[in-house]
Amino acid sequence: MTDGLILYVPGSVLILALLIKAPTLRRNWDQPLMRAVCTLLVVGCLVMFLAAPPTISAVNRLTGITNFSAPLVYGVLTAFSGSCIVLVLHWGGGPPAVVRRATRLTSAVFGAVALLIVFLFVMGDAPVERVRDLDTYYANTPWLREMIVCYLLAHMAGSSALTGLCWKWLLRADPSLRPLRTGLALIVLGGVLDLGYLVAKWAAVGARWAGRDWDGLSTYAAPPLAASAALMVGAGFIVPLVGGSEAWRDYSRYRRLRPLWKALRGFASPSVRTVPLTWWSPIGIRLIHRESVIDDGILALGCWFDPGVRCAAYEAARAEGMDGPRASLVADAAMLAAAVRRREAAELAGCVGEHREGADQGPPDPYRLDSTPLAALAREFSSSPIVAAVRSGRD
Repeated sequence: MTDGLILYVPGSVLILALLIKAPTLRRNWDQPLMRAVCTLLVVGCLVMFLAAPPTISAVNRLTGITNFSAPLVYGVLTAFSGSCIVLVLHWGGGPPAVVRRATRLTSAVFGAVALLIVFLFVMGDAPVERVRDLDTYYANTPWLREMIVCYLLAHMAGSSALTGLCWKWLLRADPSLRPLRTGLALIVLGGVLDLGYLVAKWAAVGARWAGRDWDGLSTYAAPPLAASAALMVGAGFIVPLVGGSEAWRDYSRYRRLRPLWKALRGFASPSVRTVPLTWWSPIGIRLIHRESVIDDGILALGCWFDPGVRCAAYEAARAEGMDGPRASLVADAAMLAAAVRRREAAELAGCVGEHREGADQGPPDPYRLDSTPLAALAREFSSSPIVAAVRSGRD
């Protein structure tokens, strides 16, 4: 079973990616790109589980055919390679009719290669079961030799196409799309590892053709490379799906707003801050509640804002080389920090009710219930040295 874990684990990662994608697939089944992604993940899962030594032994035993797993695994791997190219075709875009024709042609070619692999296995003679080293053991056997070459060439074509496209896309991708760029980088890394797998396989098989014994490359070096490649590719599909999902974005904003929420929750009205939340409350509801507490706290501090603090902080930020928008954020955060400090001091002195100057005034820059600027405000509120100086009373 230990031998199988090296492939079962990445196979499980691909299953996880498929499960994450399932709701989107159900809603957008009519989109060819979505179907291509899910087909690749399904076939990739099959490859990982079928290629594991325990599965190979079980399939051979159940069918009663020695080395029956060989054409099965090679055929599914060829289908995976074809799925990579189909995905590349859909990712590349172009006129729908052209993409459909190219997809059909690719499916036909790789389907024919899979059938050829089965035919070559039937024509060859493999009487000795080889669970881990069939490639090198039968590298010089007529018909089986050609079968091995077929699956390696097909796999090389599919993997190269997917890796090349993801690399080009990574170079052009917007730097702000971090989940997408991370996913593409992981897929490219998986492609590089898969290249190492192919090099090890070709080297071991080629050594057999030359009368040398490099079987260790195929038996011991190639499987970990294949497993690592599958793990990276699976993770590469998961990261954009999770990182770009609405729930993940909500959680990210919720986490970034914590410094502001922590500082302002004591000033929000009880009706806002005491809204009951359970541990199973959706992250979207939690985000709305946190934004409401922050907004209500800002409104409660309206009469404590000091424009002089804001102006001084703005000038200090500009003097440090910050651009206008960033300096404005720092200034807002500094004014807010000063208001928090003064309101807390007044509460300790018991004279909150006496402070009414500018009671009908709000902050110079209105804050909206929009988590993007609030998150930026929270970042400066918790990390800016200028704001820290104001918070400590050195304004």
